[in-house]
Amino acid sequence: MTFGPTELLLIGIAVLSAGIILALLRLFLGPTAPDRVVALDTVNTIVVGLMVAFAAYFQEVVFVDIAVVYALLSFGATMFIARYMERSKETGGVN
Repeated sequence: MTFGPTELLLIGIAVLSAGIILALLRLFLGPTAPDRVVALDTVNTIVVGLMVAFAAYFQEVVFVDIAVVYALLSFGATMFIARYMERSKETGGVN
């Protein structure tokens, strides 16, 4: 049985979707806040990969543009959350 490009893209999309489910489990069940932040960042990264895979599947370049913007916003949000957690750790609580 041979797989063409379309089938391989669909398999990749399915694998990425399974990765999102696993990361969401860590997000909801994570014992500490840093675990949840890393899980959220992982979900965001996989979503960017899914957007690129959908761009290839549907042959639409606009999905790649959206993925780049989403990746930049995700990075900024992750840096904001990390800085907030670092400051709250230094002060001994949430201010």
